[in-house]
Amino acid sequence: MARLLAFLILLTGIAQPLAGALAPAFGIGTPIGAATSGQDMPDQPLPAFFSIWSVIFAAYIAFGAAALIRPPAWLTRFGLPLLAAGLLNILWMLTAQLVVYQPLDFLILFPILAASWTAARIAARINAGGERSLAFRFAEAASGLLSGWISVATAISVPLTIRSLTTIGPTDHAWPMVWTTLLTAGALGVLYTRFISPALWFFAAAGWGLLGIAMHNWLETGMHLIGHVAAGYLVLLLVWRLTRGANLAKPA
Repeated sequence: MARLLAFLILLTGIAQPLAGALAPAFGIGTPIGAATSGQDMPDQPLPAFFSIWSVIFAAYIAFGAAALIRPPAWLTRFGLPLLAAGLLNILWMLTAQLVVYQPLDFLILFPILAASWTAARIAARINAGGERSLAFRFAEAASGLLSGWISVATAISVPLTIRSLTTIGPTDHAWPMVWTTLLTAGALGVLYTRFISPALWFFAAAGWGLLGIAMHNWLETGMHLIGHVAAGYLVLLLVWRLTRGANLAKPA
């Protein structure tokens, strides 16, 4: 049973990029992000920053392979929410390409967030118990990176959803939209640190996303002041995390 779960996680790590390539590679549906590409929304990351998905998928595959070779004792309680997050992510990718309805995409992010944060919380407890295996390192990276990036995805989806339900244009009310994104990402970062995990993988992914917003405004939108603010906000968030620390989880 443990090896079956490890195999399913490995398979999910492979299936996620394939699901995301449904439209661009096979011509089925609309490519993810096509509806908003080229619109210079100041609250969105530079497209190149979405490449972090490849790192997340690699962590999934590495953990699945390591757990398949030598299943750890904690595999079931950690693996089930991680598998759920991956399956829900596949669902999100399919609906984003086949349905193309932003409010639905936004709603699906929340169960992904819940599943990935649950896995990260369990990983924090396992880490507090002294686990140092290679499989655990991959597990911690997969859950932490996914948690961080899905938090950014949730934050940048707030203005996208607002625009989809109103007549607000891509660059209308730029500052309120940007602050909505930044404050949402910051709030999720604080909640994660306080209640989920002290691991820094979350901030590696979330920080990458916020840097992407700064770079987008520096290089493409021409809204340089917004880029400076986004970068400054990122620095403040990282300084807070590194100086205030996080409560260590109790051993599982």
